[in-house]
Amino acid sequence: MRNIIWKQIEIEGTHLSYMNSTCDPRSKRGVLFNGAIHWLAFYYDLYVFVIVAFDLMERKLFEIPLPDHDFDYQSRYCHLWVFGEFLSLLGGDFQNGTTEIWVMKESWWTKTLVLPPGYFYPIYTTKNNDIIGKNGFDSLVKYNDQGQQFGFHSCWDGPYQAVMYTESLLSLPDNDQV
Repeated sequence: MRNIIWKQIEIEGTHLSYMNSTCDPRSKRGVLFNGAIHWLAFYYDLYVFVIVAFDLMERKLFEIPLPDHDFDYQSRYCHLWVFGEFLSLLGGDFQNGTTEIWVMKESWWTKTLVLPPGYFYPIYTTKNNDIIGKNGFDSLVKYNDQGQQFGFHSCWDGPYQAVMYTESLLSLPDNDQV
């Protein structure tokens, strides 16, 4: 068994005015991107939604604003993830039922895809930027990088589990080393 060591660090300012921005347990987890862990948060001192990131090497906390045009957080569900090589924001528009994917390139947000109506939750992005995710509660769907659906698998027969892996020449540890 491995020993876990916790270390307390000082962050500038003692009052952090953030709270979790969603009730969705999947969105409460942080997203690791470019050496920092990112979370969607509500900055209640300024009454705005932001992305809060903690740089693991510098041990500093910083903010990234959400898109300021054509993105209304209040009327959408929202999910932070990595799409290809970019930090990405997925938002669902309940008025027209579509799902929008925004990516941060350099220091600005760009809407890259609008997926057809229906609930969609991304699970994984392939090397070709195909997106695999949940569509509704009982199926998996695959979209290409143009937002066109080209794969669908219904799971009416029971629960399914999606597993991601990275090929490696390293061996998995045996049970005694875990």
